[in-house]
Amino acid sequence: MDRPPIITLLTDFGTRDHYVASMKGVILGINPRCALIDITHQVKPHDIEEGAFILANACSCFPKGTIHVAVVDPGVGGPRKPILLVTRNYFFLGPDNGLLSLAAQRDTVRQAIELTNSMFFLSRISATFHGRDMFAPAAAHITLGIRPGVFGPRLASWVRLDLGNP
Repeated sequence: MDRPPIITLLTDFGTRDHYVASMKGVILGINPRCALIDITHQVKPHDIEEGAFILANACSCFPKGTIHVAVVDPGVGGPRKPILLVTRNYFFLGPDNGLLSLAAQRDTVRQAIELTNSMFFLSRISATFHGRDMFAPAAAHITLGIRPGVFGPRLASWVRLDLGNP
């Protein structure tokens, strides 16, 4: 029996409003077979380092092929890129602000892609809710077998956190 595709969610949205539920609704509207797992939605607001640390420590506990969507994005609506990092075992989607870097580097990045193909986004993209409008639908489309290169051009580099040395 095939297991349903797994998508994890990590945000700084909290759980007192519609934001997380909206992302889940978008995903399930595209692929109702998805298993949705909340890593956390209690990252301190805009704390990219905390989100990166939590994601890096949780992601490897999931089966190969899991799609990790992380949104801690103080620069939403600004110049940062929406990206997909394809690693040896996982897919990571989120803003190019360092949030994905610790987890992705631990699993060896094979491809970095800028999400530009609007065919895989919602038809209207809010300036402030890319989690719902871009990352959630792109993740759901990956579960349907859309190949990473279809989402946009390859990136030569992406933002990596520099946490210094102990």
